[in-house]
Amino acid sequence: MQNPHILIVEDEHSIAENLIYALETENFSTTHLATGGEVVPLMQSQDFDFLVLDVGLPDILGFEVCKQVRQFSSIPILFLTARDSEIDHVLGLELGADDYVTKPFSPRELAARIRAILRRTQLAPVLPETSSCLLEHDARSMSIHCAGSLLDLTAHEYKLLATFMSQPGRTFTRDQLLESAWQDPGSAMDRTVDAHIKSLRAKLRDASELCSEVIQTRRGLGYCFHQPDEN
Repeated sequence: MQNPHILIVEDEHSIAENLIYALETENFSTTHLATGGEVVPLMQSQDFDFLVLDVGLPDILGFEVCKQVRQFSSIPILFLTARDSEIDHVLGLELGADDYVTKPFSPRELAARIRAILRRTQLAPVLPETSSCLLEHDARSMSIHCAGSLLDLTAHEYKLLATFMSQPGRTFTRDQLLESAWQDPGSAMDRTVDAHIKSLRAKLRDASELCSEVIQTRRGLGYCFHQPDEN
């Protein structure tokens, strides 16, 4: 991707200026907003490749902005925040973010993280097409349908479900799931997998009650996928 366009939503101008400088030095193009309420209207009228989103915005929490964006876009999202609790970290990932960086941070390191996330979302693994009566995976379009409806999945949720569907009945450890769905597994935590599984289960349940239990927990081992039975 040439000169990816990054939308930066950050109300502290000194942080935004440092980040803009670092990103544009790395050949990214940038657009800056200082409030969360401007994000959705702008994204619906203009194309962006990545969203850097501050959690503590003056008008609306970044978590709420993320929820709104995820209703219509699977754009990669990285949260910036002064909060460093594990609960906030997991919440950000459950909402569909791809990464979470605590202030203060190195703008150069952040640019490297953005580039790594863009690289892995563009190079998602090509897994075999699989289907059951209720779940259908199209590897070419990187899409999965449940009960005829397209699932609105983040990149990590898609790769996790595609991995499960490629080997029904197999129990995957958390480490194996990190390896299959994350470009840099060492940068994630076991709780990261758990958070994405929880979100994935909710989306499957919303699509069809018959798919609500397809991902089963094997206590002390990991997770196992069973094909849904339409009967």
